[in-house]
Amino acid sequence: MVLAAGLGTRMRPLTDDRPKALVEVGGEALIDHVLDRLVEAGVRRAVVNVHAFADQLEAHLRRRTDMEILFSNERAALMETGGGLKQARSLLGDAPILVANVDSVWTEGGAAALSRLIEAFDPARMDDLLLLVPVEKSLGFDGPGDFFIARDGALAHRGGADRAPLAYMGVHMLDPHIIDAWPAGRHGVFPHWMAMAERGRLHGVVADAVWMHVGDPAARDAADARLAARS
Repeated sequence: MVLAAGLGTRMRPLTDDRPKALVEVGGEALIDHVLDRLVEAGVRRAVVNVHAFADQLEAHLRRRTDMEILFSNERAALMETGGGLKQARSLLGDAPILVANVDSVWTEGGAAALSRLIEAFDPARMDDLLLLVPVEKSLGFDGPGDFFIARDGALAHRGGADRAPLAYMGVHMLDPHIIDAWPAGRHGVFPHWMAMAERGRLHGVVADAVWMHVGDPAARDAADARLAARS
């Protein structure tokens, strides 16, 4: 599932006439960067939630022929990350799913990040598996880091610490049956992660990548320059 229903307020004025998902970076819409990575990883069907400029985004995505795309309609009300997954549950099937933010772009170092995430997912040991990157290998991320990781991959959130070494890259993998117990209505996924972490069931994989969080126009320009320098 690609989470594309946000209003993109921090990206204004670039989102005055389009959804954040259609803001271009390196000559390609943000959502196409994400979907391209998913296709490379072997994904053949994606659910995309829509809200702002929903018709425009749906028309754009219907032009893709390399995967099946289903839409979760949030035109009436934004559901946030947890509520969006809950609302789309009937479209997600029963096999483990990847969930991706629309503002996450990265360049690979060694092994493909999504392939590593898929290979590492083990529902016997974890409820959710997050893709992470060292803070120093991020661009456009101005936070103090999100997580600490143990040798077995279990995650602990930064909490009251000044800094943590790893940033969440905006992609995670979970068994969709986990979502069945979540409440309906608008809510974020973060409280679910914290409950998983308390049980030792929140894990992470550190990607060999440079991650670009494209959250505002300045970050978009920085990502543009980074991608241009590699071309």
